[in-house]
Amino acid sequence: MEQGSAREGVRPAYAPGAFSRAPGDGRMPECRVPEQARGEQAGVERAGRRPADGERVRGEHTHSEPPAPRVVQRHSVRGQILDALRAALVDGELVPGQVYSAPALGARFGVSATPVREAMQRLAVEGAVEVVPNRGFRVSERGPRELAELAEVRALIEVPVMMGLARTVPAHRWCGLRPLAEATVTAAAVGDRAAYAESDRAFHRAVLMLSGNEQLVAVADELHRRSQWPLMSGPATRRADLLADASEHTALLDALVSQDLAVVQALVREHFAGADR
Repeated sequence: MEQGSAREGVRPAYAPGAFSRAPGDGRMPECRVPEQARGEQAGVERAGRRPADGERVRGEHTHSEPPAPRVVQRHSVRGQILDALRAALVDGELVPGQVYSAPALGARFGVSATPVREAMQRLAVEGAVEVVPNRGFRVSERGPRELAELAEVRALIEVPVMMGLARTVPAHRWCGLRPLAEATVTAAAVGDRAAYAESDRAFHRAVLMLSGNEQLVAVADELHRRSQWPLMSGPATRRADLLADASEHTALLDALVSQDLAVVQALVREHFAGADR
C-alpha cells in the first residue's frame, strides 16, 4: 500500500490512449448457439428439409435487421473518468483538503462537467471526496489512524482466508497467478504508484476469488481501494518501498506453491503489518 504525496493539479487524462483497459487473458469469448435457436434449427431438419437460402429460422438474426442501438457511450465515458480520478487520488494529484469543481476537471479531461460530476458522486459514496455545495468536491483528509484501522480490518478478513486456501488450493492454481504478481513488480520498478495500486488490488482479488465467495471479494477489494488513498501529509512512497511490497507477492506465491504454511503465515501477516505504514 502506497501513500501519495500532495501535488497540485491533475494531468490531462482524457486523450487517445489515456484511458486504456487492463490487458485481458487473451482468450476469445466462447461462442455458443442459444438453446432455442438450436432447437428450432433441429426441428426444421427433422421435418425433412434444411432452410432454403435466404429463409429465416425464428430466433436467427439477418443482415437486413438494424443493429441494436448502442446505449453505453455515456456510461463508458463516466467509467473512464472515474478510473482517471481514482488514479489521480492514488498519485496525490488530487490533493487532500482541496476543492475541485466538475467544470474545471471536465475542461482538463476534455469532457463536459456531467460525467465528471457523476464520477465524483460515486467517489463521494466511497468516501474519497466530500460534496461542497455550490463549489464542487473536497478530497477527504485521512490520518494514519484510519490507515491502520483499514489494515487491521483487511487482515481480519484476508489472513484466515489465505491460510485456508493455502491448505486446499493445488499448486498449479497458484502458478496461474504468477503474471499478476509480476505485474506489481513491473509497476513498482518504474515507481508508477497508480499502476501499482491497480496491479496490487488485482493480485489480492485473484487470490481471494479462489475462495468462491464473491461477497468477500467485493468487501475486501473496497477496503483495499480505500487503503490506497493518500494521507493528509507525508513523504511520497519510495520506489524501494513499492519493490519491497511487490516482492512479498512473489515470495508468497512461492510459499503457496510449495505449501510451506509457516512461511505463508509469516509473509501474509508481515504484508498487512506493512500496509499501515
